[in-house]
Amino acid sequence: MGGSGGGGYFRNESPESVKVSLRREEQATANQTFEAEVSAQIGDLLSEYNDRDEDAVRRLLDKVKQSLAAKLEDISITPVFGGSVRKHTYVNGISDVDALLVLKGDGLFDVPPSDVLDDFEAELRRRFKDANLLRDRMSVTLEDDDLNLQLLPAVRKGKNLLIPSASGEEWSKIKPEAFFRKLTEINDQCGRKVVPTIKIVKGINDTFSEGQKLSGYHIESLAIEAFRDYTGPQNTKAMIEHFFDFAKDGVLSPIRDSTGQSVHVDGYAGSKKSDCRKLMAQNLDRVARRIKNANATHSKDKWIRILNQEEE
Repeated sequence: MGGSGGGGYFRNESPESVKVSLRREEQATANQTFEAEVSAQIGDLLSEYNDRDEDAVRRLLDKVKQSLAAKLEDISITPVFGGSVRKHTYVNGISDVDALLVLKGDGLFDVPPSDVLDDFEAELRRRFKDANLLRDRMSVTLEDDDLNLQLLPAVRKGKNLLIPSASGEEWSKIKPEAFFRKLTEINDQCGRKVVPTIKIVKGINDTFSEGQKLSGYHIESLAIEAFRDYTGPQNTKAMIEHFFDFAKDGVLSPIRDSTGQSVHVDGYAGSKKSDCRKLMAQNLDRVARRIKNANATHSKDKWIRILNQEEE
């Protein structure tokens, strides 16, 4: 009896077509499982990165302020979180907490920033004898109890905020509010996934050799460029992939940023295609290729090694 019902889903398909359809469904299921497992690993890592003690940071900054206020007579000091803490891109144990110490007093514009940093360094060495201090032309970084506090002197001139120039011998105008607003805008238009992407990138960047690591501001600025016109999936895994694919080429050229931060963001890396930039590009390209390989082989373990900053 013929009957019009029954026969199943594959009634009119050949055995070979049925096999192809089944393989396609199995592959789709495997893809979904792989994506979910890697996303779960990323989520776990972000939970660790978010487990930071901001109160400890603020207590240390208060101690710094009290110590410097005693040294710099007739000068008031207002600490302002100017970087990763405020932008929520801080990663415990990796990011510097870059705090601007806004100074107010007579004649500060006539004093070169290097002299102010000399005073900072001398007083901090006296006050924090067991801490490690790192000094460059623009800042002093205090490493104490697993906290890295990067201190930049700043002065206000009218409505403008000035910090040391790259040479450390003059004051240079910056626009931190514009940078903050731009990063917030890009983060919002990408489903608020840019900030968690930056955190993961900072963790991976921490494995690079000294002298080849990108600064936190540099990573954030590259992220702004990478996601300015982004139309891909708004999930952290896909956006990590996109960042490294963009940054391996983007890092080779100085960032031209209308917010006024560029001279302070990646000037340390030198001119276009400098040796420093080429080394950075090689590191970023290596990560991009590892990610592509992990995706091509559906290897959660390879992704875990990338996220946990382990070499192959």
